[in-house]
Amino acid sequence: MIEVVLYTRPGCGLCDEAKALLADLAVRYPHRLTEVNIAADEALYRRYRHIIPVVRIANRVTLQAPLDAGQLEAALRQANLSPQPLP
Repeated sequence: MIEVVLYTRPGCGLCDEAKALLADLAVRYPHRLTEVNIAADEALYRRYRHIIPVVRIANRVTLQAPLDAGQLEAALRQANLSPQPLP
């Protein structure tokens, strides 16, 4: 199963949209979604506060705002075709 991490924070509308896109894509590309609240970690907040949502797919593809369904689908497809992390 593809591991997906969504870096988000409460009240982030773009993050909610990314989560909804990922839910729609889960039918074709099953994945396990983990949400990380950047507001709960000062280092993550400093790193991601201006670029969320950030999506990490299969521990090798990182996408950041602005996101669209095409980008997410391409990254999930790539992860599905090559399950081993790239060096």
